[in-house]
Amino acid sequence: MMNVGILGAGHIAEKAARTLNEMEDMQCLAIGSRSQEKADTFAKRFVIPRAYGSYADLLADPEVQLVYIALPHSCHFAAARDAILAGKPCLIEKSFMLNATETAAILALAREKGVFVAEAIWSRYLPVRQMTRELMASGVIGKPTMLTASLGYDVSTKERVLDPALGGGALLDLGVYVLNFVRMFADAPVEKINTTCIKAESGVDASEVITLVLADGTLASVQASAWCQGDNVGVISGTTGYLVLDDIINPTCIRVCRKRHVVEKEIPVPPQITGFEYQFRACKEAIEAGQLEPPQMPHAEILYVMHLMDRLRSEWGVKFPGE
Repeated sequence: MMNVGILGAGHIAEKAARTLNEMEDMQCLAIGSRSQEKADTFAKRFVIPRAYGSYADLLADPEVQLVYIALPHSCHFAAARDAILAGKPCLIEKSFMLNATETAAILALAREKGVFVAEAIWSRYLPVRQMTRELMASGVIGKPTMLTASLGYDVSTKERVLDPALGGGALLDLGVYVLNFVRMFADAPVEKINTTCIKAESGVDASEVITLVLADGTLASVQASAWCQGDNVGVISGTTGYLVLDDIINPTCIRVCRKRHVVEKEIPVPPQITGFEYQFRACKEAIEAGQLEPPQMPHAEILYVMHLMDRLRSEWGVKFPGE
């Protein structure tokens, strides 16, 4: 049994706690919040043995074996640094950091201290990722040449999403998923980017369209929006057919199509608790194997995606305080 401590008591932390409560080989031992009252309330709701009114107190608990950082993007750097200096392996909610500079610094510190760190981009850890890659390798759609993906939710009233000081904008919350969708199924480096975005009044990106040309000639067109409900579908197109993932974050099935809108086969994904269990278990397995990163999302890939997002924000003129 691996003991997990959660930093932060928001929506994502709730989903993590629900997941851990149903896992047989991991448990949520502790919750850390900025107030004791909030920590106590969270602990009572999810039957968590230990509640701490500060992040530092949770990091000082000798029985916490993995820290899940479920805080706003702007808090990731300080929390991850403190966890690493405390010798605590940590799983950091996406997006990993605000930018590539912070990312490189945290990864370097983790290597220096010999502490495991990972990014909680949960779509990377799901079994459907490998299932899809195996279908592509089988030749069922011929040679893959184009990917499309969209992700949209109307979260335009959420303060965190609108606030530049908190790393707000569609990109770090939603765009990160569509970029990872491309990287999960197309291995060639990005050679060219064309992009545009619509900004909110606060200056952060609200909706964006991104076209990526890869070194092997693959074309990817992706969209993300914090202003609308999207279809959230991903399509991988090849010379003789295409694969449809009905939800790019957490698909329920893979549809194999040879002709337009004709589904030849529908492959369901394995049953799950919430889907979060796969990222937690990947961390457990890597830590127990003495690794400093999970193979599903290596440090080099975390940094590569963060550089892409920095490049996009530069194109749009979107900056966070202090950059």
